[in-house]
Amino acid sequence: MAGNSKRRGAVSKGKKGPTSGTGGKNRRSLEGRGPTPKATERTGHPAAARAARAAHRAATTNRPAGTAPARRTRSSQGDTEWIAGRNSLVEALRAGLPITAVYVASRIDSDERVKEVLSAAGDRGIPLLEASRADLDRFTDGAVHQGLAATVPPYKYAHPQDLLERATGWGVPPLVVALDGVTDPRNLGAVVRSAAAFGAHGVVVPERRAAGMTASAWKTSAGAAARVPVARATNLTRTLQEYQAAGLFVVGLDADGDVELPELRLADGPLVVVVGAEGAGLSRLVRETCDQVVSIPMAASVESLNAGVAAGIALYEVSRHR
Repeated sequence: MAGNSKRRGAVSKGKKGPTSGTGGKNRRSLEGRGPTPKATERTGHPAAARAARAAHRAATTNRPAGTAPARRTRSSQGDTEWIAGRNSLVEALRAGLPITAVYVASRIDSDERVKEVLSAAGDRGIPLLEASRADLDRFTDGAVHQGLAATVPPYKYAHPQDLLERATGWGVPPLVVALDGVTDPRNLGAVVRSAAAFGAHGVVVPERRAAGMTASAWKTSAGAAARVPVARATNLTRTLQEYQAAGLFVVGLDADGDVELPELRLADGPLVVVVGAEGAGLSRLVRETCDQVVSIPMAASVESLNAGVAAGIALYEVSRHR
């Protein structure tokens, strides 16, 4: 009868025959579980994935999630850079680099370096974010991150004259490394590492058609980039001439050098060591600017060394003379 279907003991006649009601005993189970969560809060929902990506972009661009990105002009400093690897992060944190976030892989195998990174980040109030190893691979362009990565603002290059002031502060003759046409950031990182090992006051790179301090260079330097400044020169030849005017000798490395490296007599004075690209060597104008061009003795079967190795050998020889 209409209107009486909810009375106690009511019977519903369906296709499968009569079914007895519950008499209100299961009323609580029919009350529901509250309002449906927002799509952005439901695990596995596409909207939640989009929200997570927006949060990641906010962490790396320093803007609130959900807001439109501000218009940006392309600058020579580049965008946010990534530092990957445990040693690199330890060195960067010790040097006080302005790290904006530290990403830690899920279920990371902890060691002393990981503990130091987590402790230092916590002390400085740096956000610690968990990420999958696949995400870290993507963030760092496939670098060997060892489960740790961090974001830093674009590298702040020094001025070439700053390197001379740094040498004055140390009270020793200036020693600067200049790279001519080196485009591989890993070679730049290796040169920076050698410069730190043998007491150079900095590295100079051209502003155009040359490698910059990218995440790959940071990784190869094994954190030495936190201790050795890298300067950018608008015109490398003009910068070398300015160094000469300041009293420095400019020595270029080339396979067809005038003298061999062990015979270098200028090593104990104020010096700029110029390293050219593998194969191409020094450019014409740079070679003409050098006070002396030296070669590294090698077996006849070896045509050339890459910039990182050549710089390391030359800096060791200069350090030995000093």
